[in-house]
Amino acid sequence: MSALAYDGTAMLGRQLLRVRNNPALVILTQTMPITMLLFFGYVFGSALAMPGAEYRSFLVPGLLVATAANGIMTGMFQAAQDVHRGVTDRLRTLPISRAAVPLGQAAADVLVTAAGTVPFLLVGLAVGWRVDGSAAGAAGAVGLLLLFRFACTWAGIFLGLLSRSEEAAGQLGSATFMLPLLSNAYIPTDNLPGWLRTLADWNPLSAVTTALRDLFGNAPVPEGAAWPVAHPVAGSLAWCAVLIAVFAPLAVRRHGHPGA
Repeated sequence: MSALAYDGTAMLGRQLLRVRNNPALVILTQTMPITMLLFFGYVFGSALAMPGAEYRSFLVPGLLVATAANGIMTGMFQAAQDVHRGVTDRLRTLPISRAAVPLGQAAADVLVTAAGTVPFLLVGLAVGWRVDGSAAGAAGAVGLLLLFRFACTWAGIFLGLLSRSEEAAGQLGSATFMLPLLSNAYIPTDNLPGWLRTLADWNPLSAVTTALRDLFGNAPVPEGAAWPVAHPVAGSLAWCAVLIAVFAPLAVRRHGHPGA
């Protein structure tokens, strides 16, 4: 086993223990999407042109992606917390791969997200959401969702190491709630003004949301959209590749060299 794999597995275990010792935060983050599904699905659904059950089927993939994007916030807060409390400085003194700590954090976040997706999907089934596509398509949708969460977590880790403050990370992380609002996660973007629809279509969340709806068989790919939404699977993979390629090296460098 390589040094990175061995050290990364150890850091993965550390992060999972951290999650186990903070169950209140886990419960809050896992129940929030369910609350939003019930609230948006029955309140907003009654005000839109879509019938209620149709809107809830439209909404479930959007909330899954919005939750995945929260990897920015959780990654940022946990990294900033470690820096602020001196844990990161102690880890830097250990003879381990400098990529192991952020990699372990990102991998643990994906595992926790995967576990939390199960009760959300069960509630989705209870309120009328169904997988109308193939089993292979549904598996691909889940895999794409977790890949997007992994990519977002790397962005959050770098920003958390950069901020070095729990308070600053919390305030900056709370601003991520705007990302789903500027996408097609909650509403169709067909009737938006041209400039606003272009902005929404180039939001990474829109491509991933459209890909999930297409793979689950919940809604067709919209016509006249920008390239990432018109080709949602390719667009989603491209966005994930860009996020990881940019933020993973930055996070590793920042962890290894705090002054970088």
